[in-house]
Amino acid sequence: MRKSHHSLHGLLRRSLLRSVVCMPDGAPIMKVENTKRLGAQVELVPGAYDEAHDRAVQLQEETGMTFIHPYDDELVIAGQGSIGLEILDQLPDVEAVIVPIGGGGLISGVAFAIKSLRPEVKVYGVQAAGAASMYNAFHDHKYETLEHVSTFADGIAVKTPGENTYELISKYVDDTVSEDEIATAILTLIEKQKLIAEGAGATPVAAALFNKLPIKGKKTVCVVSGGNIDVNILSRVITRGQVTSGRRVNLVIMLEDRPGQLLKVSEIISQCGANVVGVHHNRSDANMAITGCFLKLELETRDAAQIKEIEDKLTAAGFKLVSDQTAAQH
Repeated sequence: MRKSHHSLHGLLRRSLLRSVVCMPDGAPIMKVENTKRLGAQVELVPGAYDEAHDRAVQLQEETGMTFIHPYDDELVIAGQGSIGLEILDQLPDVEAVIVPIGGGGLISGVAFAIKSLRPEVKVYGVQAAGAASMYNAFHDHKYETLEHVSTFADGIAVKTPGENTYELISKYVDDTVSEDEIATAILTLIEKQKLIAEGAGATPVAAALFNKLPIKGKKTVCVVSGGNIDVNILSRVITRGQVTSGRRVNLVIMLEDRPGQLLKVSEIISQCGANVVGVHHNRSDANMAITGCFLKLELETRDAAQIKEIEDKLTAAGFKLVSDQTAAQH
């Protein structure tokens, strides 16, 4: 049996067609390596998705290979539409579905499937604010291209949406929203669901978390479309998510540089139940008063309410809180 299995595996490998996948040079290492592991040749192209697309078209013209569009292709859209069928099969009474949008292939397929069978179900599309090509096209009622994109959600960082997908979205999708709280959604998925999501995949959860859509009280499905995120960026994303959700904060306090000041600050923070994870004491700036200093504290906190409590108690005790920018100017 083992010999037969190995022979079959070898036969399958020998029969595989040669494939070249063009990706932006900023694609996550995990995505690149997993693609190679599946047998494809990967060519990294400087720029965003659109530049990778143009390189793939060039390769097709030079080699005669078959070009397969990643989202503006009827068969690709049909395949992604099977996700809509799975949703209806597993949750027949679903009332809303939230899907990430890059070029629009995924949401076109999902929306087509769901709206064909259950037209009353709401289908919402979500984009990162820094790559809102379909969002703009949808609300401007015209097909258009962004000059540039800027988001760590690389899976939806697309300057130009698909022509076929734009037509489908215009017909089937009820609304689209821009979203920039993606990092908090990634952190929430890690903590609450023990699930690693990439930026693009977490956008539907972000929209739900931050009340961007009218889904309160509705049975809602968020399509988390991928988990290709580098560990190198994950720690920064978690930190950003903590800041957004009030779980981490930097406080800068202007102090008189005399004994006991740091102790008093520490006592207030301890009484409020926060944890100090970083301390920077600056009294070397030439523009600073001789008897003054800046104390910068990095704190782990529960939420925004706890941060407000700490700030109020520090202010009541006579300490002056300043912004990082103010401290930098002194």
